[in-house]
Amino acid sequence: MQEKQAERVITADMPIGEVIEKYPNTVEVFFRHGLGCIGCAVARFENIGQGAMAHGIDVDALIKDLNAAAA
Repeated sequence: MQEKQAERVITADMPIGEVIEKYPNTVEVFFRHGLGCIGCAVARFENIGQGAMAHGIDVDALIKDLNAAAA
C-alpha cells in the first residue's frame, strides 16, 4: 500500500508544470485554490510551495487536494 501511495505523492517542492504534465486533472484543483497562472511561463520553473506563497494560498490544503486528484 505504501508503495502505491509513494508513486502518487505530490509535494510542495515539485514544479507546477511537472505536476500538470503528469496529472492533467490537477489543473482544476490549482484554479479552485486561486492559482490560475497555470499557462504562465513561471509555472514551468516555480514549485507549488513558491506559487502558493506568492498567491497567499494554504499550501497544505492545496497539496492535499492535488494528491486526491492525482490518486
